[in-house]
Amino acid sequence: MDGKPEDSPSRLIDARIDELGDWRGETLARVRALVRQADPDVIEEWKWRGVPVWSHAGIICTGETYKQVVKLTFAKGASLEDPASLFNSSLEGNTRRAIDIREGETIDEDALKVLIRAAVALNTSAKAARSPKKPKSA
Repeated sequence: MDGKPEDSPSRLIDARIDELGDWRGETLARVRALVRQADPDVIEEWKWRGVPVWSHAGIICTGETYKQVVKLTFAKGASLEDPASLFNSSLEGNTRRAIDIREGETIDEDALKVLIRAAVALNTSAKAARSPKKPKSA
């Protein structure tokens, strides 16, 4: 990237969606729209040689595309409540959790937005906890 506007993370994600041109592009576009609906203040990034990343006070999730799945990896997924049991991949780790979406599968959009908002809340609470605290008055 050389800083041109057409190289912005959002445009690179647009290009990836167009480049895929199949169910994976459609799924990535839908997931992206849901992330934006769940968190209008989300920041789109492009990391690790071509992975869409959505952040707010830290990484919320990544959107990787493979031959058989679109994988949403939540950076702190192991710390999130998942009442709808969306996480179906990377379940063994202590930090991340992922959702593998296969061709033809339906996304529980409401549950995904709840998960995204929970990830944002966790990131913002963790950031607040790291901020210097004011001394208590005696």
